[in-house]
Amino acid sequence: MPKMKTKSSAKKRFKLTATGKIKRKHAFKNHILTKKSKKRKLKLTHSATVNKKDVKSIKEQLRLK
Repeated sequence: MPKMKTKSSAKKRFKLTATGKIKRKHAFKNHILTKKSKKRKLKLTHSATVNKKDVKSIKEQLRLK
């Protein structure tokens, strides 16, 4: 049987931290930035961790146990 492949989209979007949490970037900081406040853009710059409810499905996509 062939090896299971990881989802390319998940591989590009998520990183695993040293403690085992999954890191993600915020959306809505790509274009049309003129109407967004400086505070909002600054908050969108920083990365965040994935919600506990989504961890299982993302680990399946990344083929982690």
